Amino acid sequence: MTRAPDLARFNPSQPGTRGMKLVATGLLVVMAVTFIIARGFEPDYPWLAWVKAFAEAGMVGGLADWFAVTALFRHPLGLPIPHTAIIPRNKDRIGEALANFLKENFLIAPVVARRMKHIDLAGAAGRFLQTPQGEATRIRQGASRLIADLFESLDDERLGGLVKGAISGRLRQAEVAPLLGHALASSINDDRHVPMLEAAIRWTARALDANESLIREMVKKRTNWVLKLAGVDSRLSDSIIDGLKKLTVDMHTDPAHPVRIRIEQALADLANDLQTNPETQGKVEDLKLQLLDNQSVGLWLDTLWQKGREAMIRAARNPDAAMAGKLGDVLKSMGQSLEKDVRIRNAINQFARRAVAGMAASYGSSIVKLVSETVRGWDARTITNRLEAAVGRDLQYIRINGTLVGGLVGLILHALDTI
Repeated sequence: MTRAPDLARFNPSQPGTRGMKLVATGLLVVMAVTFIIARGFEPDYPWLAWVKAFAEAGMVGGLADWFAVTALFRHPLGLPIPHTAIIPRNKDRIGEALANFLKENFLIAPVVARRMKHIDLAGAAGRFLQTPQGEATRIRQGASRLIADLFESLDDERLGGLVKGAISGRLRQAEVAPLLGHALASSINDDRHVPMLEAAIRWTARALDANESLIREMVKKRTNWVLKLAGVDSRLSDSIIDGLKKLTVDMHTDPAHPVRIRIEQALADLANDLQTNPETQGKVEDLKLQLLDNQSVGLWLDTLWQKGREAMIRAARNPDAAMAGKLGDVLKSMGQSLEKDVRIRNAINQFARRAVAGMAASYGSSIVKLVSETVRGWDARTITNRLEAAVGRDLQYIRINGTLVGGLVGLILHALDTI
């Protein structure tokens, strides 16, 4: 049983296609009627020979173009004439040609690297995230619909496998430590780490309140019986808890608190080590590989892909809603960081170039196979109707032009014959 749903959501029809088809057919009928009338009255009115020549040639030109246009998509008049119904008969070959064109022009690593060398992907993403309205709105909506249609039409399981395999492979090859170091250093320089640090202090204070009984129990267990008889364990527990609470309050209210400064210095040292210290970078790489080899991470990537795919489709279907509310504020803030922070932008652009070039080298053939098999799975009648609708208005103009040009040629030939 053939499948049609894959293309059912696409609607590329040009407006006015049906009307132009009626005009082209009507013009052909007019030429035929004019030819019959001129031929009948020509003996009484010799000047009608010019009209007959025009109508006759226009009728021939219109019929020829009607045959040519129809032969692209179906058998004219249902007759199995050779070399007609070109698109339905060659649907699979067209899919393979399209897939090979994509591979040879877009999915070869050197071509991809050369094309992306001067592309500021991070900056473009930053500007895109900061432009919810204005001139870019129509482009955003059109691109969003295209993205949603592509994600829904391609095989989910195979596409997901390609994406997850590509991400895992590039993460294994990429050095994530310098990227993390750049991001952390940039956050510290712009004081973007302060909210996170204060949130950690508040969480510590809440954890102390929630685990006060546990702290008292630990102190009691580690105090000998003599001190317990003297009630020292309770006073010691109170002192420890009060001291920790005072420490969290002082750290929260005093940006220059010594402990807080030590934490910030430790973060700065970590950012520097991530960028320059081979030992730290090696530990991060080992941890990265352990995480990628963990089965739970694989399952998490599967879930992440499904949720991400669904979220992207929803956002693409309604881009304005995706840019509204707190999520929109977060996305705009991310856009500002991507556009203004040179180090992060360069790091992301370099990572993107390597990732895309690596994907092209590793998965170009798989993507080509995915495209060709997707096109092969489409119903021939459905894709024929959709393609005809997409260019139908222009095709009817070809018929109209053929009729009129044919008529003019007929006039020229009649003039030459008369002379």
